[in-house]
Amino acid sequence: MWIGVLSIGSALAVGHLVAAATGPNSSPYLAVGNTAVDLTPEPVKAFAIREFGAADKTVLLAGMAVVLLALGVLAGLVSRRRALPGLLLVGGLGVVGIAAAAARPDLGALGVLPAVAAAAVGLGVFAWLHRLATAPPAEAAPPTEATPPAPGRRRFLVTAGSVAVVAGAAAAIGQRLSATRGAERSRAALGRIAPAEPAPPVPAGADFAASGTPTFITPNRDFYRVDTALMVPQIEAGDWRLRVHGMVDRELELSFADLTGRRLVERTITLCCVSNDVGGPYISTADFVGVPIREVLAEAGVRPGAQQVLSTSVDGFTAGTPIDVLTDPKRDALLAVAMNGEPLPVEHGFPVRMVTPGLYGYVSATKWLTDLEVTTFDRQAYWVQRGWAQRAPVKTQSRIDRPAAFGKVPAGRVVAAGIAWAQHTGVDRVEVRMDGGPWQVAQLSTEVSTDTWRMWRIELDAPPGGHTLECRATDRSGYTQTGQRTPPEPDGATGWHSVFFTTQ
Repeated sequence: MWIGVLSIGSALAVGHLVAAATGPNSSPYLAVGNTAVDLTPEPVKAFAIREFGAADKTVLLAGMAVVLLALGVLAGLVSRRRALPGLLLVGGLGVVGIAAAAARPDLGALGVLPAVAAAAVGLGVFAWLHRLATAPPAEAAPPTEATPPAPGRRRFLVTAGSVAVVAGAAAAIGQRLSATRGAERSRAALGRIAPAEPAPPVPAGADFAASGTPTFITPNRDFYRVDTALMVPQIEAGDWRLRVHGMVDRELELSFADLTGRRLVERTITLCCVSNDVGGPYISTADFVGVPIREVLAEAGVRPGAQQVLSTSVDGFTAGTPIDVLTDPKRDALLAVAMNGEPLPVEHGFPVRMVTPGLYGYVSATKWLTDLEVTTFDRQAYWVQRGWAQRAPVKTQSRIDRPAAFGKVPAGRVVAAGIAWAQHTGVDRVEVRMDGGPWQVAQLSTEVSTDTWRMWRIELDAPPGGHTLECRATDRSGYTQTGQRTPPEPDGATGWHSVFFTTQ
């Protein structure tokens, strides 16, 4: 069993070490994991996002580790007499790693080298240790407390222990080298990126945090994260390039210095994820600094017939954003370089990401951006290929944050509070009802812009017992959100959020 586990562990460690030179995502473990993400059936993927959020990646990687451990044990158990069965199993895993690396759109020709090295090491270690373990024992009396183990067994144990130490060192060095190539040092060296046009200050009364809503601006550490990257891409600002091409008059290639040398504007924008169930947590607001995308597209010259901009991340993720949204002078879609007064956090897209008010992120908010192709809707982006809608305007929704679901509060006058959003349209009214009674209009916070969320609060009389609270929002177009429940797929959930709480 140890032979099987050590051979697979050594393979992964060496693959991780080689990947420090060819790119972290070429590590066989991550290449297989990323391919698994792409091939996972959509209902399973949506379930993982809803249930685990950003931890879905940790759950996947931990599950892969358990499977590999079991396969290592199996490789040893089936090879007690002959090495061939274990070699076939280990070799099969190597082929899977090579195939996964070759299939990744974000890896070049050299991206398969870590998987090839891993396969070779895994096979070599298995064959070597198996030969040591099955070598005929030296003629000697059986070992006792006074007699050490036979030389063959002692040699095997020493060799296996040495393999484990070397494998651990290779993995640690690979991780260290990958980290030193990373983006944090580059990000820290930039300092503050000041906009030429700052966002207006957030007015007093923009939130009801004292009543239980989030703060109006979400701190970077608390900003939600939903993406497909198992390992956060590491791109230094000096290495970053953006290519603008396709149905344009002039192709552009911009460096980070080119982009930040332009006139930067700051906009306060709320982003939300289409994966949210009714009342879900994946919504946050920040001050983003960047260059309006419409200015870059105007410089490139968009040709007639163009319908979307297909944006690509360095990890191969794609999103298709309608061209009319990106060129709308009333909607400040940005190539964002900073967030809440500092360069973009690495996990939120450093060096550059897209931010588009009023659209769900899967069609508009590509992180670690590297390519913009002006094209038609014939080119389908990552999530559209998996059955999600081509166009995805954010739906008018509201959420109850206080009282908490199944919470207990004192009977009498109860404060209820929450948030509502209708990005790029604006929230005009929020209504609340308790136990199926009449709808009551809640107090709204001071509006910052139609591109941001809006908080609400209300005081209700709640006698002792159990109560159900519901909320609904009406946007500036006059639309009141429907009470009909639908799942997030294919273009966002609908329904009234409700919570059950107890007063006593």
